[in-house]
Amino acid sequence: MTLYRASPKDGVAWITGGSSGIGRELAKELAAKGFTVAITAREEDPIDLLIAEVASLPGRIVAYPCDVTDELGMADTVATIEAEIGPIALAIFNAGSYTQVAGDNLSVRKFRRTYDVNVMGIVHGLVPVVKFMRRHGRGHIVMVGSISAYFGWPTTAAYGATKAAINIMAQSLKFDLDKLNIRIQVMNPGFIDTPMTQKNGVRLPALISSACAADKMMRGIQNGGFEITFPRRFTLWLKVLGMLPHPLRHWFLNRMTGWGDRPLSFGRKPRQPI
Repeated sequence: MTLYRASPKDGVAWITGGSSGIGRELAKELAAKGFTVAITAREEDPIDLLIAEVASLPGRIVAYPCDVTDELGMADTVATIEAEIGPIALAIFNAGSYTQVAGDNLSVRKFRRTYDVNVMGIVHGLVPVVKFMRRHGRGHIVMVGSISAYFGWPTTAAYGATKAAINIMAQSLKFDLDKLNIRIQVMNPGFIDTPMTQKNGVRLPALISSACAADKMMRGIQNGGFEITFPRRFTLWLKVLGMLPHPLRHWFLNRMTGWGDRPLSFGRKPRQPI
């Protein structure tokens, strides 16, 4: 049996974190393909302009506001989408949070918030959506990871760890979801020019636009296998880098990112740890 792949005729595409960046561009791509797109973002993240932008496209966008850290709210959101606009054929867990974590100025709060959004934010939507997909006998799930999952980069002690967790979660779930006719994919994009990366503080190689990233993600959803990573030439090179001995890789990343020349705490006086 060929594993299911989502189609607009089968139901709704639900995307979290769809109000800006990659999520916003991907929502437009999905609407252009004819999907009814349910977008979940926080109440304070307006999507009215986005809804107007896709008015002439074959599909449409409908807002279902919720904070992904709200377990009960996410379960209610999934049930409401299913009841109001149709079965969720495609669930894209895109919501993410990045906070710089420097080793000389650690904060429990930064780690907790990053894990709450990036990991538990997926779990809160994944559990209810899989229940509905099992009833429908099919489904398609996409988790947005990152190349930062491959090995540690400067400032990504929290963010990169959550993306590694997402990859392992997807790999582990695939064993059973395949049997349920639920396709699962993980997207590991390279560096994308978004508000989140603009505050990174690290020199980012092979930076691409959100529109370009969304186009590659859409192609992956339509035709790709388990892992979708791009830009390919850069990410394949990173996989090779990941096989190098740690001291050599650490030296190289210090040079490539310029981090080895940075003063501690970005040149600021360290604050009292929280």
